[in-house]
Amino acid sequence: MWRLNKVRHKAGRQGDSLEELKLKRREHEKSLRQARRDRHLVSKRLLLNDEDQPEVTMDTNSGEQDVVSLVLKLQHSGPGREAHLKALSKVLRDPSAQLTFIKQENSMHLLVGFLTGSDATCRLQAVRCLHELSHSPHTNVSPVCLPATPYLLTYLSGQSTRFTELCLYTLGNLCPDSDMVKEKLLAQGIIPALGNCIENQRHNLAVVEAVGFTLSQFLQAKDAAEKIIMAVLDSSLPSKLLSVLISDQKFGLAPAIECAWCLHYLTCSRKDNKVLLAHGALLQCSSLLVSLGGAVAKGNKDEGMELLIWPLLRCVGNLLSSCPMKDLSTQVGDVRIVVALCALLQAYLQTKPALARESAWVLNNLTAHSSTFCSALLTLNLVPGLIQLLPFSQGINTMILRILANIAYKKKEFCAQLAQHGLLSALCATLKMADQEMVTLSMDVLYMLVVSGPQVAEEFVRQGGLSLLEAIQYNSEGEIRRRATHLLEDHLLSYSSYCSDNNPCS
Repeated sequence: MWRLNKVRHKAGRQGDSLEELKLKRREHEKSLRQARRDRHLVSKRLLLNDEDQPEVTMDTNSGEQDVVSLVLKLQHSGPGREAHLKALSKVLRDPSAQLTFIKQENSMHLLVGFLTGSDATCRLQAVRCLHELSHSPHTNVSPVCLPATPYLLTYLSGQSTRFTELCLYTLGNLCPDSDMVKEKLLAQGIIPALGNCIENQRHNLAVVEAVGFTLSQFLQAKDAAEKIIMAVLDSSLPSKLLSVLISDQKFGLAPAIECAWCLHYLTCSRKDNKVLLAHGALLQCSSLLVSLGGAVAKGNKDEGMELLIWPLLRCVGNLLSSCPMKDLSTQVGDVRIVVALCALLQAYLQTKPALARESAWVLNNLTAHSSTFCSALLTLNLVPGLIQLLPFSQGINTMILRILANIAYKKKEFCAQLAQHGLLSALCATLKMADQEMVTLSMDVLYMLVVSGPQVAEEFVRQGGLSLLEAIQYNSEGEIRRRATHLLEDHLLSYSSYCSDNNPCS
C-alpha cells in the first residue's frame, strides 16, 4: 500500500540520456506502487471472552450435530435460552459448524430475533454468535449475516463497551469477503456511524481501537478510492482519527496504531491530499514522529512503538508530495523532524532495515522540497552520520545518496559544506561499487559538487578522482561511461596540472 514518491532533485545536466534515466526510474517506482497496492492487508479478528481459551478444537461431526440441536432448542420458547446461545457461540467457532448453521432454515432470522429482543443478556450472546460467524473462513457466510447489520450499526451508540466492541469487530470482519456486504454497509451509513462512535467513546481505548480496525477494513478495499475514500474525507472521521495521534502514553499505543494505518490508507489512495492537509494531518503526524524519534534516541524501542512509526512515516512521506512548498514549514513544524528521522534511521538500521529505509525515504521527500530542512541537516551536524551509511545495502544507500543530492542541488554553499564533511572521499568509494544505480547516483552528486566551485573540484582531484573516473570511463558502458567522460573533459582535466604540480594524487 505504500506509495513511493518521485525523487525531486535534478541532476543539473541536460540531455536525452538523463531524461531516459528519469523515465525508467518513474516506471520502476510505478511498478513498486502497484505491487504494494495489490497486497491487501485485510484480516479478521476474534474478540474472545475472558473465560475462553485461545484455541478451541472439537470433533467436526459433533459440532455440526450440536448446531442442529441448539437451533431446535432456541426455536422453542422456554428457560435456558441464554445458555443455549452461549453454547452456540462456542460451537460456531468451528468452520464446519458455521456452514451447518447457515443451512438451517430461518437460523439467521432466529439470531436476529434475539439480537433485537428485550433480554440484554440474550442480545449479547446473539452478537457473540454473529461475531463467530463473521470470523468464518468461508466467504459465503458473510452475506448471510446481512439481516443483522442494521442493528449492529444502531447498537454502536449503546452504553456497553463490550457490546460496542463486539459489534465493531463483527462489522469489520464481515466486509472483506463480499462486495455486496460492503456496499450494503455503506448504504446503511457505516461511515457516519463510525464517526459518531469514536466521538461518543473517545476516552475508551478499546472502542477507539475497534473503530480504527473496522474503518481500515473498508479503506483497503480495491475500489476504496472510487466509493469509500471521499465519503470518509467528507465525514468527521479525519479529524477524529487525528485526535487520537497524541504523544500521551496514558492513551495507549493500540488505538493510535489503528488510526494511523487508516490515515495511511487515505493518503496513499489519492494524489491530492488537500483535505487531510487542511485538517493538519502533516503537522500532527510529524509532531508525533518527533516525540517517537526522541524516545527511540533514548533507547526506547518497544514493539508497539515500532508498529506506530511505520504508518506515521508513510503518512508523512505521502502528505509531503501534496503540500505546497510555501506551506511546508507551517505544515511540518520545526526542523526537529530531521533529527527524529535520522534517529529512527540509525536506531533501526541493524534490526529493522526496512523501517530505516522508510525513514530515509521520508527524509528524501522532505529535503527534496525545502532548503530549510537541507540546511538543518548541515547545521545540526547530521550529514556525517548519513555519509557513514553509504556502504549499507537494501536500498538504504541509494536513498541516502538522493538525500545528499537534494542538499547539493539547493545551494552551491551546501556543496562546499558537504565536501568538508567528507562526501568526496565517500563518493570515491561508492563509484567503485558494482551496483549500477549507486554509481549513477554518485555521478549525479559528484557533478553538482565539482561544478559548485574550483575548491571542491581541486579537492576531488587531490583525492585521486581523475584516475578513478578514467577507470570508469574505460571499464563501463552506456550512460555511466558518458557521464564519466563529461566530468573529465568538461570539468576536471583543467585541474590535472594542479594535481601534477602538487603531487597529491595516488
